[in-house]
Amino acid sequence: LTRLLPGSVVVGEESVHADPKVYDALGGEAPVWIVDPVDGTRQFVRGEPGFCTLVALAHHGELLASWTYAAALDKMAVAVRGRGATLNGVPMRSGSPAPGAVLEVAMSHPDYTSDAQKRALLGLRTEGINARPCGSAGLEYLAVARGDQDAVAFNWEYAWDHAAGLLLVTEAGGAQATLSGAPFRITGGNALPFTAARDEATAERILEALRAGG
Repeated sequence: LTRLLPGSVVVGEESVHADPKVYDALGGEAPVWIVDPVDGTRQFVRGEPGFCTLVALAHHGELLASWTYAAALDKMAVAVRGRGATLNGVPMRSGSPAPGAVLEVAMSHPDYTSDAQKRALLGLRTEGINARPCGSAGLEYLAVARGDQDAVAFNWEYAWDHAAGLLLVTEAGGAQATLSGAPFRITGGNALPFTAARDEATAERILEALRAGG
């Protein structure tokens, strides 16, 4: 990747684990490749198809392009800022849920949250919302971008899990926001949990439920 774009750097889960200062590159001057080689590790090690590889390109904290590759499912989703999103070369649109439909939402597992975040996520256990623990974050975002799922709600902000999917959903016509209502920042410091949804109205409905829970 750095040979493709001279002067760029890579931020990934493994490199940040080895040296947490690597994460600071997201706010630096160089273009940044944000990489998660295997998103959905549990599914991968069990030999299940629900995993993917995530790559996003950002500069000055702004997402420019992303790639979500689900090898076992033979799916490649691509998003380019201002140019839309495609799945295996076919344009994707998230659309909107049917009026009055129960919203299908993938959320962070409540066991892996702070007490305040757990209370917020449990706000999704309400009438009109069917919330379940998430699998691979990248594939959950892809489901929203395709209109197969209405929203996601996550309580962690590591860019390698979210950058590719957030741009994919946005370019497919969806919306995203943090608990404060501000857009998610890949550089961190977000008000959590946050959501990405098929449209703005759905995103606001998820945020309202999270606030009620908190």
